Parts: sequence; C-alpha cells; structure tokens
Amino acid sequence: MIVVSDASPLISLAVVGHLDLLQKLYSVVLIPEAVHGEAIGVEDDAPGVAALVSAPWIRVRAVRDRALVEALTLKLDPGEAEAIALSVENQAGLLLMDERRGRMAATRLGCRVVGVLGVLLEAKVQGHLSVLRPVLEALNTQAGFHVSAALIDRVLEAAEE
Repeated sequence: MIVVSDASPLISLAVVGHLDLLQKLYSVVLIPEAVHGEAIGVEDDAPGVAALVSAPWIRVRAVRDRALVEALTLKLDPGEAEAIALSVENQAGLLLMDERRGRMAATRLGCRVVGVLGVLLEAKVQGHLSVLRPVLEALNTQAGFHVSAALIDRVLEAAEE
C-alpha cells in the first residue's frame, strides 16, 4: 500500500520519539517536496528532528499535477496541497494528515485519511505500542498537539485503556 504523509504527523511523531512507528506500520512513506521543506524546517535541536531528516524510508517525491496543487493552495498550505495531490496521483491507499480543512479536501478527492491519533491507535492494535496514554500526553506537552478530551477518551477506549 502506498502511504503519503503531510508534515504534522511526521513532526509530531518525531518530537515524541515514535517516528519509527510509521516504518513499522507502512514500511515506506512518501512525502512531497513542500512537506520535506516543512519537516526539515523544524528547529534543528528539536527532539526527533535528526531521525526525521535521516530516515531512509521517508521518500521525497515531486508532485506532477501542479494545477491541482494550485487549486488546493487557495484554501490549504502548500504542504497539505502537495500531500493531497501526491496521494491522488499515486492512488495512495492512505494519506496521513491532521488538519481538518486538508482532511476534508482530501476526502472529497477520494483519499482515505488518517491522522496521528489513528496511526497511534493502529500501532497499539498491532502491538508496536504497549501503552497509548503516555504517548498522547507527550503529544500534548512536547509536540503542542491539542485535541479535545472527548477525542482522547474515544481513542483510549478504542485502545482498551
């Protein structure tokens, strides 16, 4: 299955030390050039950034459909627009994206979208994480990843925690 990612899931997982979950779950993750720029633009000394920059299983790909990117950038940032376009043109089985507007646009174009919480839940289900709660807490405190308490409760319930 082809998996494409936006910057947010990569950066969030790298900051909390769980970027490797993407490789364990998907083997290879494609990212467009704009996402690569966003991801390596994170402060060099931020936790996990060295792993993000050097991960050989994260592969940068150029987006060919520039018209789609231009149309999407009317409402989305360049990384989100390129990630969606790359997902569409590669008929990816999964797009990793957290931002609500981007997820809505991707869904309208037929993409299957999962955010970082979905990735973590899948990692727990497959046995790559023994406990989910501390990772969710680290996302909030270390990566500035904020979601509602109700959503956290639903994810923990699904993870049987």
